[in-house]
Amino acid sequence: MSIPANQPPASRVQIIAAFAAVYIFWGSTYLAIRVGVAAFPPFLFACCRYLLAGSLMFGWLAWRGVRRPNKRQWKEAAISGSLLLLGNGLVCWAEQTVNSSLAALILASSPIWFALFDTVRPGGRYPRWNTVLGILVGTGGVALLVFGKHDANGDATSLAGATALVLACAFWAAGSIYNKYHTSSHSPWMSTAAQMLCGGAANGLVGTLHGEWAHVQPAHFTAPPLIAFAYLVFFGAIVGFSAFVWLLAHCAPAKVATYAYVNPI
Repeated sequence: MSIPANQPPASRVQIIAAFAAVYIFWGSTYLAIRVGVAAFPPFLFACCRYLLAGSLMFGWLAWRGVRRPNKRQWKEAAISGSLLLLGNGLVCWAEQTVNSSLAALILASSPIWFALFDTVRPGGRYPRWNTVLGILVGTGGVALLVFGKHDANGDATSLAGATALVLACAFWAAGSIYNKYHTSSHSPWMSTAAQMLCGGAANGLVGTLHGEWAHVQPAHFTAPPLIAFAYLVFFGAIVGFSAFVWLLAHCAPAKVATYAYVNPI
């Protein structure tokens, strides 16, 4: 994806601010997800979060006069949004059995998937040696943390949950690479809103097929999960996800993927 001609180049301050939003807010979302899925079915939780965030953002942009996506752009948003946010739905599902700190550590393998998909895509190039070195060092540090971590209760991490997190990494990286090179929207913000709407709908479909509506119990919607939900809508989705999509348009995927090494901290 090339930056649209009508979009000014990013300044250093803008890039630093966007990285800060992704580094700080996304690092805290793992805990918020853990709190939220204690009351909400996981895929429906992701569905409601992104449908609400996408609707708020889409409505505000439309009110400001930003051109709405055309048919081609909705198709692109459906592909990238579904891949990206089904990855988030898998994280929600996994955090029913995997604690939030370990989930963040496992998801720190994302840069490997970013580099892999960026290489095998049509016209892709092999990563530079310093990128490979950075991935190896970062992954090695994460491996030390994961294998040196013991649950306070001595419980083993769910194999299904850990597998879902690895799949989430692959989904997220594939959606990110597609988003960078196959998105034609003139506005990254409108593109983000469309992706959240499509990704939210995809999670809703998976949740429905998974029979999650039968597990919705309003009595469980107490203050902590509702606060977690609101935090994820505004800071995780509207601020964090928007910053992430914007960064993909202005930076190399491997550089954007460094959030995965910072979030566990």
